[in-house]
Amino acid sequence: MRTLLNSQFLAVVVLAITLTLGSCSFTRHTSNPDSISQEPSQSILEEHNVPGGREILELPEGLPIAAFSSGGAKEKALEDFIEDQKVAGLLILHDGKIRMERYALGHSDTNLWSSLSVAKSVTSTLVGVAIKDGYIKSVDDFVTDYLPKLKGSAFDSVTIRHLLTMTSGVKWNEFYTGPDSDIAGFDNDSIVDGMKAIVSYMRRLPAVAEPGKKFNYSTGETHLLGALISSATGQSLSHYLSSRIWIPYGMEQTATWRLDRTGQELAGCCLQMRLRDFGRFGQFVLEDGYINGESIVPDDWFETATQIQMPLWPGGGYGYGWWIFNGNSFEALGIHGQKVYIDPSRKLVIAINSAWPEADSNERHFAVSSFIRSITNEIDKE
Repeated sequence: MRTLLNSQFLAVVVLAITLTLGSCSFTRHTSNPDSISQEPSQSILEEHNVPGGREILELPEGLPIAAFSSGGAKEKALEDFIEDQKVAGLLILHDGKIRMERYALGHSDTNLWSSLSVAKSVTSTLVGVAIKDGYIKSVDDFVTDYLPKLKGSAFDSVTIRHLLTMTSGVKWNEFYTGPDSDIAGFDNDSIVDGMKAIVSYMRRLPAVAEPGKKFNYSTGETHLLGALISSATGQSLSHYLSSRIWIPYGMEQTATWRLDRTGQELAGCCLQMRLRDFGRFGQFVLEDGYINGESIVPDDWFETATQIQMPLWPGGGYGYGWWIFNGNSFEALGIHGQKVYIDPSRKLVIAINSAWPEADSNERHFAVSSFIRSITNEIDKE
């Protein structure tokens, strides 16, 4: 989003952010009544905890970015950005150190905030972990190898790679307002006894393209990945995330993950965590998944996952649950302004929690892009 801001790019940005996040709507969450986040539309909200451990990865304080500090040339620009873009939390990690941390809208350093589709990047990472652990052989395994109740459906020739890149070729309509929306259908459809809700629903959908040929943004496919990981590991997604990343990497606070009607985590959305843990997850990815000197994902996993697997516009596209807008950075994104921005060349992670009143806004995307560019410009001057 830092470059190539032209009309073709803009059309894809609209696709990238507006196409949404499995049964989630914009409502209030957390113990603070002034805080805003997003909850599923289910009448009874259930969730699993993602516990952390006793040892916390400390994020040392770095030097403030001078231009954005009190009296700096960009102090007002920072305040205007936070106010105008409804920013609830902003964290900048540079070389593993906190260069900036701000809260607004009643949010705080201990409140949880919903990831929305940022969770897709977490789920895709857990696929890599499961491959390294030996639960999954390869991203080229068929989905039905792990979810046999999908056999005989349009998923017979779909691989894990196709789910990671949203190229299954299986029909999915994610528009909220349409009467035939699959988001609404999944949330309200009857469930076959003994099946996970997402499996019961997705197995009925027809193929509309050959697998691997067409990108179609589908939260359903990431939900299905979550069910696949749980089936392969024999663990809930929350437990697997906790035992393999949250505890060993040193996340600071227990996170929560919302469940569907059959107790399966909504893997494409709705992972609640504190702002610093959004930042820590970005730092974990920046460090290629290393914990205590050993990577918990296969060699070159993040190099592959964060490279363009499905080109969507010149110079950009979709990886394994990650958006790539240029050759220098990649992003986990969610509607209403959620973002984890990672720039390996600068050792930079930026985590943003926002409460945009709109699910998506081109104007707001440009403003965030411009702000991040101003940050990188100042860092480059140092």
